Amino acid sequence: MLWQATLRWQRMVTAALRPTGLTHVQFVLLAATRLLEDRTGPPSQRELADHAGTDTMMTSQVLRSLESAGLVQRHPDPGDGRIKRLTATAEGRRVATDAERVVDLLDRKFFAGAGDRQDLLQLLAALAGHDDDASRPNL
Repeated sequence: MLWQATLRWQRMVTAALRPTGLTHVQFVLLAATRLLEDRTGPPSQRELADHAGTDTMMTSQVLRSLESAGLVQRHPDPGDGRIKRLTATAEGRRVATDAERVVDLLDRKFFAGAGDRQDLLQLLAALAGHDDDASRPNL
């Protein structure tokens, strides 16, 4: 049933994001880029992949599409040219904000019948292997 609930939720997120022009994974990586950038400065591609729990090669490919769309920029790290630092463009920030509102509303409706939100987040964090970080956003 968890698999079926996940698939239903993913279909709903995909449909909700369609007007933003983002796929689900593009949304996750764009929103996470903005979040990390605001918290600690421009993240590296590796830091982004680690935060989002995504494969580094897939992250790089998705970032190329976000860069082509003018939503993120990749810059060499001043201390190590092999490392790429990420920034969300003004348009990327706008799109991310719009998409976050859409997904947050969908999540609130989808999970409304699942009981207390904090309890649910703690359960999902435990299932995802994030027992030590139950406050981690579900990006």
